[in-house]
Amino acid sequence: MEWVELQQNIGDAIRSAEIYVTSPWFYMQVGIILFAAGLSLAAASFLRARVDPTSLAMGLPAPLRTLIRVLMNRAGTIVFAMLTGVARIVLLKMDFVHRGYLLATATSLATAWVIIRLATGLIRNEFVVGVVSVTAWAIAALSIIGKLDDLTDALNSVSIVVGTLRLTPLLIIKATVLLAMALWLANVAGKFLEVRISRSHDLTPSVQVLLIKLTRVLLMVVAVAIVMGSVGIDLSAFALFSGAVGVGVGFGLQKIIANFISGVILLADKSVKPGDLVTVGDSFGRISAMNTRYISVAAGDGREFLIPNEDLITQKVVNWTYSDRSSLVKVNFATSYDADPNEVCKFAVDIALGTPRVTKIKPPTCLLTEFAETGMKFSLTFWIDDAYAGMDNVRSDVMLRLWEAFKERNIRVPYPVREIRVRGGALPVESVVDSSG
Repeated sequence: MEWVELQQNIGDAIRSAEIYVTSPWFYMQVGIILFAAGLSLAAASFLRARVDPTSLAMGLPAPLRTLIRVLMNRAGTIVFAMLTGVARIVLLKMDFVHRGYLLATATSLATAWVIIRLATGLIRNEFVVGVVSVTAWAIAALSIIGKLDDLTDALNSVSIVVGTLRLTPLLIIKATVLLAMALWLANVAGKFLEVRISRSHDLTPSVQVLLIKLTRVLLMVVAVAIVMGSVGIDLSAFALFSGAVGVGVGFGLQKIIANFISGVILLADKSVKPGDLVTVGDSFGRISAMNTRYISVAAGDGREFLIPNEDLITQKVVNWTYSDRSSLVKVNFATSYDADPNEVCKFAVDIALGTPRVTKIKPPTCLLTEFAETGMKFSLTFWIDDAYAGMDNVRSDVMLRLWEAFKERNIRVPYPVREIRVRGGALPVESVVDSSG
């Protein structure tokens, strides 16, 4: 019975289409549509050649600039919608057509496309813009021609029951679309809150990173929960699945979870924070970023060490800037016994004070540390506030200035001298004996 009814409906639709297509008013509307399409293409080319959207929107707020850019890019579609709409009104007023269904459909489709492109103008990714625009326009087109309900009924008629959950193609499509939109909105909201939190001077860098990470995770969870509830999916239906995931986490993802929890602990206890100069094992550098799984330590030579958060909890970590941003730099040098140690210490301190990047808040010190066999040994220490810029370079600058001062004052740098004495007579010399004598 259902098959016979379906055949009758298809036959009625085909006969109605034949009657409509054979009507002379159908070809009139097709001609008007083609003529409007040609005029709209010409108008769009003319506007693109005469009007520059960048100069036209200069000085306006960002939303208005986006609106002008989208309108200029869709100028042809706007002109087409206006021409077909005006043509339909004129034909209806002159009683040439009764409804002008074809013109009305063309106008509605063009208008829907413009509105959709305006709505997606805020999305930066061109691929996402294309997918969202085509999908939304297809739904709008089905609604305009009156076939959207038939399609939804067909998609909802096929189902797979999993426990208490009834999965249909319509449910999957709705959940996918709504989830993509919700996650995109959550990402936008997360970026907005990230900027606000980063600008707060009352929060330390580690607390800022912790709040940003927790905010993003919370927004994602809320977005998923809202989508699942809006499409009618009971979250309790995933109890078995969540239990299986928990077992998998316990066995296979324990390192990832350990690093995640360690990252939260590091952000909460403020033992390390972005900008700190640290040494972890053989890795030395400045913390450039803290993530949920690892921290990034910039070595200063282009390399970045990605150290798991768990290592910072379980291993010894040297934080050069934990409680004080200043770092001590030591330079060891030696002079001969001909030099005056008091004078050496005095000009060594002056050299350190005159070197860039050496702080004057904590004055340098120079100590005579040892009377060695070859000469006197000294230790010059000074402080710098920007250890992240490197300590070897400032140490090298101080040593070069010391060398120049030694040359000016005729101070010798001692070096070991070895004296070789030969005892027990002269060294044997090989003699050449004549074979004849």
